[in-house]
Amino acid sequence: MDAIRDAAIAEFASHGLKGASTQSIAERAGLSKAQLHYYIESKEDLYEKILQHVVDEWTRVFSFGDVELGPRRVLSDYVRKKLEFSFEQPLLSRIFANEMMRGAPVLMPMMSRPRTRTAHAVECINNWIEQNLMRPLDPMLLMMNIWSLTQYFADFEYQARYMLRVKEGHALDQSHIIEEVTTFVMHGCGISLTD
Repeated sequence: MDAIRDAAIAEFASHGLKGASTQSIAERAGLSKAQLHYYIESKEDLYEKILQHVVDEWTRVFSFGDVELGPRRVLSDYVRKKLEFSFEQPLLSRIFANEMMRGAPVLMPMMSRPRTRTAHAVECINNWIEQNLMRPLDPMLLMMNIWSLTQYFADFEYQARYMLRVKEGHALDQSHIIEEVTTFVMHGCGISLTD
């Protein structure tokens, strides 16, 4: 089943739901189309399961940790985890982005948990602002800006590679990127990087 999921992720990331075919997914998985359909109901069902997997992963990984640690620690950890996901799972990120760009017809019913988690993050940020631990800002826009900054390295990986002169097959300098993006976010929030 892992081979089917990996093949479907590659196919949907490259062609979207509409452009993907069960024949191509089967070929990528090393199966015949008939064998594939033994394991899946339809292309649409498989796509929905992959999107649910993305939402489940993001809900699990991208939560605000122990908010008592304060904004520098929590936001830095959040930025790092988001960037690591973009580096390690760029195809899943692209599937999510493509689904959003087409109006999220399949994804929208799955978004209640992420929305609740984001509301919690907004509440935490508002509390930090009230405690003068960071500058006043719009917490929801901060979250969206972090998503944009971190997802860029998955959704626009080829542009990042081109601009940074990093050839296919060579790793981006992930530590440097994490440090730069984290510093940018901290400065934008008015958070000191040192105690």
